[in-house]
Amino acid sequence: MTRTDPYRTARLEPSRSARTALWLGIGAAVVAALFLIDWLVPTLFPASLPTRAQDGLTLSISVLIESLPFIALGVVLSIVVQVWVPPGVLERWLPRSGWARRAVLSMLGMLIPVCECGNVPFARGLLMRGFSVPETLTFLIAAPIVNPIVIITTHQAFGFDDGILVARIVGGWVIANLIGWLYSRHPSPDALLTERFRETCELVTHEPGGRWRRSLAQFVIELRAVMPALIIGSALAGAVQVLVPRQVLLEIGSNPALSIVAMIALAMVVSICSNVDSFFALSFASTFTPGSIVAFLLVGPLVDVKMLALLRTTFTTRTLAGIVVVVVLAGFAIGAGVNLVV
Repeated sequence: MTRTDPYRTARLEPSRSARTALWLGIGAAVVAALFLIDWLVPTLFPASLPTRAQDGLTLSISVLIESLPFIALGVVLSIVVQVWVPPGVLERWLPRSGWARRAVLSMLGMLIPVCECGNVPFARGLLMRGFSVPETLTFLIAAPIVNPIVIITTHQAFGFDDGILVARIVGGWVIANLIGWLYSRHPSPDALLTERFRETCELVTHEPGGRWRRSLAQFVIELRAVMPALIIGSALAGAVQVLVPRQVLLEIGSNPALSIVAMIALAMVVSICSNVDSFFALSFASTFTPGSIVAFLLVGPLVDVKMLALLRTTFTTRTLAGIVVVVVLAGFAIGAGVNLVV
């Protein structure tokens, strides 16, 4: 266990206080903006502000409760990989070539029935074990789409109609390997990680004691890292859903290009678990193009507001911005391709 530098702690206190004050100020500004909108444009939202606030709270809690079991499972799997699997067991089954290793790791999600929330702590375990950042990113991006539960639920919702199932699986695999290849070109992959996560790696790696003590220590560390992000992400998902007029998105559903943009925006807002998002998307199938449905199913599990909050526990803001750009552009291109073919 590394000792804490009191001087460093003292230097961090002002920045933490400033950060807290900043978030409180943002929260106060959002509340003030809600009252201002209701006062200036009362016809924008059919429901009253108290009703929307209650709906936002309900949606936030539902997203949180839906995610908790998968978070717990992901943390447990992370501990198994980091602490209980002997060194070299996973590595010896992987190819030596970088692109081949990433291709295999992108298929690892087929063996892990965990949605995007649980994959974050599992990916953190891979990083702590020594896997490179590009390899871990490839797994992390592919796993929410190629895992068995997502494949089954997508088939149940759409079957093989309009190629939605195939486009989702192949598209997710391609996006994941594209991101892995792009970040493998980075001159310093470790710079993609936050300083706090690098410190956590040092702490976990040098944790004294046996496996059970290390497992307990990592369980606590992972929950402390992931849970605040999950709560914030769930709150953002609930708030955005009641702040963005849904009619604005639905009115453009028949346009081949605008429908893709609308469904991408909706995917990033609603933050539905990838295990069940196919049934949500099914309700739009009669009014939106097949390509827009594919874009929704690709973008949502990878870069919705809840997922971004979780990823921020591990990766820098600049890294996340690059991932969002690649995922959104690739999702749009794949959706447009589906619309041209179907």
